Amino acid sequence: MRAAVYKTYGPPKVAQLLEVQKPQPQPNELFIKVICSTVNRTDAGFRSAEYFISRFWTGLLRPKHQILGCEFAGIVEGIGNAVHGFKVGDKVFGFNDKTCGGHGEYLCIAETDAVALMPEGLGFSECAALTEGAHYALVDIRAAKVKSGQEVMVYGATGAIGSAAVQLLKHFGARVTAVCSTQNKEMVKGLGADEVIDYQLQDFTKTKTKFNFIFDAVGKSAFGICKPMLVDGGIYISTELGKNGQNIWYAIVTAILGGKKLLFPIPTVTKADIEFLKSLAESGTFKPVIDRSFPLSEIVAAYEYVESGQKVGNVILQVGAL
Repeated sequence: MRAAVYKTYGPPKVAQLLEVQKPQPQPNELFIKVICSTVNRTDAGFRSAEYFISRFWTGLLRPKHQILGCEFAGIVEGIGNAVHGFKVGDKVFGFNDKTCGGHGEYLCIAETDAVALMPEGLGFSECAALTEGAHYALVDIRAAKVKSGQEVMVYGATGAIGSAAVQLLKHFGARVTAVCSTQNKEMVKGLGADEVIDYQLQDFTKTKTKFNFIFDAVGKSAFGICKPMLVDGGIYISTELGKNGQNIWYAIVTAILGGKKLLFPIPTVTKADIEFLKSLAESGTFKPVIDRSFPLSEIVAAYEYVESGQKVGNVILQVGAL
């Protein structure tokens, strides 16, 4: 099978299109033909190992699992003899950041892991983009214990995480102030944001609103800058470690001191989370934003685009054909 393989950490060009053996399913696993995947921050972060700490999961000296692609949508072509919840021919989608595999034509995943039948009415491209950004947003929204009627700011509302966060927060009843660039204001309004701040024209910290939760979905702000904007007991979460890993230390210190807090939740995803996102997609409450698509053969160009800072929402990787 064809797959984008990275045998060493580094820039986009370390990903090479190679012929490799198909994986073999274990008794509890699905054997899936991948139709679409995405190229996202998780994949790029694992590949570059810019944060050395990521190597404790992916391999200290070289990658343990050399085919990236944590999101996927495809068709079940085989099942292990212990699988009972799926059958050959099922259209499925899911998320796997442990062994990945979505950037190859076939992958295996346990039926009890984060995989589910595709939502009715959605295609493979949309389903492939349902999980990465949304589950990160969901983890942080839950950690902040957002309640209906609370004021929430999403800084960086146009990426995969930020665009999902706006929609999920509206589902939970929050009033959302979104921060984005001029060209994306209308798109973000369309996601349901109650107010949109154009950071190119105004200083987002000058808003008079006080927030219960400030969510930096791109990791470009700082707790010190946003702290005055929080209500007493308000919460700040960033998707990045911050300068010199400061967000880890702030999380420890503010937990001890109380008052306004920085939280740094460890992201997890379960089958129940995938089923929840599926239900929101089927009801029209959540729809992933898609920027553009690349064929598997252009994996390097896809990485370069994702890391250019230009993308809006999700970048689809077309892996297989129906």
